[in-house]
Amino acid sequence: MAIATKGKDKIEYRPISADTQLSIQNLHVWYELRRFGFGHAGYVRAVDDVSFDLKRKETIAIVGESGCGKSSLMKTILGINTPTKGDIFYENRPMTSFRRKDWNWYRSQVGFIQQDPYGALAPFMNVQAIMEEPLIIHGVKNKQERLDKIQKIFEEVKLTPVDEFLPKYPHMLSGGQQQRVVIARAMILNPKLLVADEPVSMLDASVRVEILKLLRTLQEAHELAVIYITHDLSTVRYFSERIFVMYAGQIVEKANVEELVMNAQHPYTHALLSATSDPDAKNVDELQDVPPGEPPSLVHPPKGCRFYPRCPKFMEGICNVKAPPEFEPVKDHFVNCWLYE
Repeated sequence: MAIATKGKDKIEYRPISADTQLSIQNLHVWYELRRFGFGHAGYVRAVDDVSFDLKRKETIAIVGESGCGKSSLMKTILGINTPTKGDIFYENRPMTSFRRKDWNWYRSQVGFIQQDPYGALAPFMNVQAIMEEPLIIHGVKNKQERLDKIQKIFEEVKLTPVDEFLPKYPHMLSGGQQQRVVIARAMILNPKLLVADEPVSMLDASVRVEILKLLRTLQEAHELAVIYITHDLSTVRYFSERIFVMYAGQIVEKANVEELVMNAQHPYTHALLSATSDPDAKNVDELQDVPPGEPPSLVHPPKGCRFYPRCPKFMEGICNVKAPPEFEPVKDHFVNCWLYE
């Protein structure tokens, strides 16, 4: 659990527009380190001053390599982690002010699709029990009403005939069927926001396409806002409207999908695009753009730009001195890099 600290300085948050579903403002999520269980040994700065808005009915993708902070960001959005600093506003309501009844309401508003469908489903519960559990928790007492809701969502996720799936246990389902159950469970309370944590990374290539098409269909039919978390840029362009690139706990670039893919500005984004798998062997030389080295320690991140130790365009006396602010080299295309000062 992240350690929450409340400073004396009051943070002034920017205004939130009426069409915003979720607003993340100056969010920090730090994990405290303990030395042999005793004494403070520093913090892991998993999320360090992240801000963005998600509009109603919009789909965004948060991309970055392992350890960049996207999972910690996701857990904070879900309410698992507590912000160390900053806040998350859902429909203009600050999450840090939520009481128990507010959390019950919020968790009915936000659906979560896990990365590993088999690990996400309790092996000792059959599909009907798995699907009924969130309904019972949120006060749907009538059994027939619960079955009607399950029937409806199973038809939407293409798990038919429904009566054949309800008595089955997770190990009796294929990987694609397990993921459809996970999606159905995320949708059963009619949420307005869907958080998908690499929902196709554990599936075969052919099944990935079907699941992404299903998610797009559900997003349009239910007018959902969606946060799609992944490290795979090859799937992002077919599912999202905007891409936010994370590196070492910070967002370094954000733009519309086509703009970012065709006109990436940050050197790290170029590296991610170069590392994207390509079936054409003629493009193997593009892998030369992948920078050497490893991401920095989030316990002792570099002073200045966090990418500078690996950056091919590093500028001495600038990049290693001060963290770059956000620049807008192209309209609605934002990048944190001193190249655009």
